[in-house]
Amino acid sequence: MSEIEITSGRMNPFIDPHLTVWGWEIPVYLFIGGLVAGILFFSALFYLRGREAEFKTTIKLVPLLAGPLLVIGLFTLFLDLSHKLYVWRFYTDIRWESPMSWGSWTLLIITPLSFLWGMRWITDIWPSFQWPFKWLDRMVIFSKKYTRPIAWILLSGALILGMYTGILLSAFNARPFWNSAIMGPLFLTSGLSTGAAMIILLSKSDREKKLFSQIDITLIGLELFLIIHLFMGFLASTRVHIQAADLFLGGAYTAPFWVLVVGIGLVLPMMIEILELKGFHVSAKIPALLVLAGGLILRFIVIDAGQTSRWLYKFMQ
Repeated sequence: MSEIEITSGRMNPFIDPHLTVWGWEIPVYLFIGGLVAGILFFSALFYLRGREAEFKTTIKLVPLLAGPLLVIGLFTLFLDLSHKLYVWRFYTDIRWESPMSWGSWTLLIITPLSFLWGMRWITDIWPSFQWPFKWLDRMVIFSKKYTRPIAWILLSGALILGMYTGILLSAFNARPFWNSAIMGPLFLTSGLSTGAAMIILLSKSDREKKLFSQIDITLIGLELFLIIHLFMGFLASTRVHIQAADLFLGGAYTAPFWVLVVGIGLVLPMMIEILELKGFHVSAKIPALLVLAGGLILRFIVIDAGQTSRWLYKFMQ
């Protein structure tokens, strides 16, 4: 019985509760990656649409967080590596079939560009700001000259980054709960939603907050749609995928997932945002904080459940 979990009143020979591979570092990294993807996507998109004067927080202020957040995320990823001194080997080759290779090269491109994008707007926010070194001034001049091409690169790079955080998990065939094509779109949608929530949290413009509340409602609705279809896919698949779904349908993750992620992290902020748009006086910061918390908890639960769910071949022989 040491390698068998009792789930929903019956023995589940496809679950290994003792398997632990990833700790807190990977969920935090995936959350930050999705958040930065959302921030950069909306900033680049609204700049390219010529809304610079209307949405200053979206385009100029919030992107200042993107570079530092990515550094924190990459540091947590570095902490999780078993062979830290060999991290440079990611960049000795490009493997088109590897999500890890795609993610490594995307991060290599998007991290410096996110700093450059943030630097581009500092003097717009603080006109008296002075760069301490001339080479930094030259970088800002370069970014102002090529703002539009940089925005296009960030727009596409943000979508790849947000999608990659889920595809990275779905590529693990040996982990039934991760092995779903919906993981990529789900994590991208969640990242865009957390990015919208961060803009709502920091914006002082009622018009900006109203627009991003509407965007966030749409993204939350799409996220709920993807979650439902994730479990529909599992329940219509093999026995091991059904057993993985059972973890959330009466098993160990039922209450944390449906209460904390779906209830408090998605449905409740969606309802509050709808009430706010209908004229009720509710602080926009409350649903924004709930969405951010829900996005982080989602990644912790998905990572933990994926490690718990696995194929145990000796039970199938």
